[in-house]
Amino acid sequence: MKLPAAVLASTIAFTPLVAAAQAPAQTSNVPKLGTCVTCHGRDGIGTSPVFPNLAGQKSLYMVQQLELFRSGARKSEVMNVVAKPLTDAEIEALAAYYEGLDPGK
Repeated sequence: MKLPAAVLASTIAFTPLVAAAQAPAQTSNVPKLGTCVTCHGRDGIGTSPVFPNLAGQKSLYMVQQLELFRSGARKSEVMNVVAKPLTDAEIEALAAYYEGLDPGK
C-alpha cells in the first residue's frame, strides 16, 4: 500500500522526538537523524524495500543529493519536504554519519 506523501511527511515530522529519545550517545550529535531513520534506518539499511540503504554511501554524493532535494532541483514529494529545512552543517553531519556505517549489515 502506498501512503500519500502528506501522510508520510506528517509521520516523519513527528518521529524525531521519539527517535532522539532512543538515540545512542554516538548519534546524539547528528542533527535531524531522527527524521532520516524513519525510512533509512539508524544502521543505514532502509526500513522498507522502497527506501534506499544509505550505509557506506559516499558523503560527497549524499551532500549533493540532499542539496538537490532541498532546492527542489531533484523531485521527490517526501525528500523535498524533509530536506528543505536542513542547513549545510546538518547535511554534512548526516552524510558523514551514514558514510561511516557498515553497508554489510
